[in-house]
Amino acid sequence: MHIRTRFPYDTTHEDVRIPLPDGTRLYARIWRPVTDEPVPALLEYLPYRLSDWTAPRDWQRHPWYAGHGYASVRVDVRGHGNSEGMPGDEYDATELADGVAVIHWLAEQEWCSGRVGMFGISWGGSNSLQIAALAPEPLQAIVTVCSTDDRYDNDVHYMGGSVLAVDMHARAATMLAFVCRPPDPAHVGKGWKDMWCDRLEAVEPFIHTWLAHRTRDDYWKHGSVCEDYSAIRANVLAVGGWHDPYRDTVLRLIEHLDPAKVRGLIGPWSHQYPDRGLPPGPSIGFLQETLRWWDQHLKDRDTGAMSEPLLRSWISKSHRPATVYETLPGRWVGDTGRPSENITPVTYALQGGPQTVDSPQHTGLDAGRFLPYGNDADLPPDQRDEDAKSVSFEFPVEDSPIEILGRARVKLRIRMDVPRGQAIARLCDVAPDGASTLVTRGVLNLSARHGRDRSDDWPAGATEDVAFELNGIGHTFPPGHRIRLAVSSSYWPWIWPQAGSAGFTLDADGSFVELPVRRRTEDPSIGFEQAEQSEPLGVVLPVTLDEPRPERLVVRDVAKGEWRLEVDPRYGGTRVHPDGLEFTEDAVERYTIQENDPLSARTRSDWTIRLHRPEMAWDARIETRSEIGADATDFITSDEVVCKDGDEIVFHRTWERRIPRTAG
Repeated sequence: MHIRTRFPYDTTHEDVRIPLPDGTRLYARIWRPVTDEPVPALLEYLPYRLSDWTAPRDWQRHPWYAGHGYASVRVDVRGHGNSEGMPGDEYDATELADGVAVIHWLAEQEWCSGRVGMFGISWGGSNSLQIAALAPEPLQAIVTVCSTDDRYDNDVHYMGGSVLAVDMHARAATMLAFVCRPPDPAHVGKGWKDMWCDRLEAVEPFIHTWLAHRTRDDYWKHGSVCEDYSAIRANVLAVGGWHDPYRDTVLRLIEHLDPAKVRGLIGPWSHQYPDRGLPPGPSIGFLQETLRWWDQHLKDRDTGAMSEPLLRSWISKSHRPATVYETLPGRWVGDTGRPSENITPVTYALQGGPQTVDSPQHTGLDAGRFLPYGNDADLPPDQRDEDAKSVSFEFPVEDSPIEILGRARVKLRIRMDVPRGQAIARLCDVAPDGASTLVTRGVLNLSARHGRDRSDDWPAGATEDVAFELNGIGHTFPPGHRIRLAVSSSYWPWIWPQAGSAGFTLDADGSFVELPVRRRTEDPSIGFEQAEQSEPLGVVLPVTLDEPRPERLVVRDVAKGEWRLEVDPRYGGTRVHPDGLEFTEDAVERYTIQENDPLSARTRSDWTIRLHRPEMAWDARIETRSEIGADATDFITSDEVVCKDGDEIVFHRTWERRIPRTAG
């Protein structure tokens, strides 16, 4: 990592409040180059608090862009951080309309050339796409990283029509804690407490809404740009990582957008910006790469950005199973065409007669983290234990390597005696010694087999062919290894088990897996500069005497037949900011299930957040508890929030809901 301290432009920054049409003011920080010439503006727009939570990351990139001739702007969404107004649901119409208003405000400033770009990762990458689909005239280019084009089937809520227990729960619990954080009196003054109390009265746990919309209805279609890709007029650089669950967005955007206006980039990365140096690497000079994009589309300079292949992607070499890789072996390749002329679908027929797939309910404990961030226990360990709980089919790799790039597809001939069930398919790379490395996976809720917008019970005893895709991947299977397709009927805690599910019979006759096999090419021209960033903010991470919890701990109660997964998401611990703010957060997630009872599934998340300014005698604390369980007819949710100003409890509320299990 190269830290830049000198840039083509000197820079300055200031905090401002951007007025919206309804009078609400959004808190913003603007870094600008010192110049008399108007420059384009770049917007990053998030609910994640620019004055503390994202401040270290913001200082890595916004000053860098300013030093290269752009006004780089970080804005807190309404009702979050130090912005005014009430918080809403993720990506709601108000958030998107506010974003459009911010873009117009930026374009009208005397220091702006009138041309605007937008960028972000995760939430910020997704709302960049969604606002681009609203087509505000000044917005001419975006860089969207680890984002979703389909809020229902490619986000943290549902997968293949099934409830994503692991991250619907975790995201809803996290956002409940995040929404309850107070404004900072150092930035908003003495009125901070009134603002805080008003916000708290408006809080409603996201989980209530997300579980109430069990199929792909209008709620999920809102903000899903896959509904109409043609609405996006801005130039789009779409970026993802093979270890990020959103990477298929990149593949779909390059397939559906005008090839004259889109480029895709997928590396080996987790849910992170590719310049941060977090595992797995290698990292790249991502800021330099995006500067080429901005200069091309916002300054009309021919940087060669549009001469790159439609998709640049990393093809990993075969590697041993591990929960973290500092750097993965592999190489960069480039592909043009839709589909690529280098890729041929190759079908591998499953062999053998009918087999019963009836996996224990704790199958999936070795799935790894849904949203890996580069922590030591994020990625799936050796899959041999998971494979043993599944029905597996193997295909030897003989004389030549088999390289795949894209989305594998399975067709399974299934007979089932109950109305509901799920099919999970995992593709693994099996070494000669038996080590099994997860390559990719996919899920189908069998009641969603005719479409994600409906729920159709399986006719008792009927046999049907079902097909679904696995997540995209770039991987090489070497000679002497085996390609393993493992099929299971449960995958906890990623997938919430169906009530009354009892497995199914899989008939190999008529079933197959189709791999996107890529003709091997050498692409020596594809390369990137060394990663660089601007000088860090200077946040201090105090060393404590506390013994750290394991990141992922599996506990088995042998007598009860119960399994519990405990997760420390490692969001950041305690940080001391240069302005004196002490920011502390601690979270633990628990996922419990009995191996023979799908109705025993339970989740719980506990959060504690403290914001402390000793010099102001300000000490705000938030404690939340979120739980989900289910019986045969309903999901049962329980949430509690306690907020304190010092020793004073300023807010305490609990929510208890029963939400019908109509589908999913």
